[in-house]
Amino acid sequence: MHTQTELNGIGQQCGLALGELFQDESEKRLVFLFRPDASPHERACVAKWARRNGLKAVFVNSVNFPAS
Repeated sequence: MHTQTELNGIGQQCGLALGELFQDESEKRLVFLFRPDASPHERACVAKWARRNGLKAVFVNSVNFPAS
């Protein structure tokens, strides 16, 4: 499990904003990229880093919030 500070550093190296790359305690083998309009370069950068660290990259393309 990587700290959010570490993930923010990797995210910035890949051209992401703070908080767009994160891990969840319940699935430590996954790293999530939460940026619906991520470029192919950004996705490739995250995927390459994830593979080198024994993780699987998950790309969140859209979020549908229920109407309240």
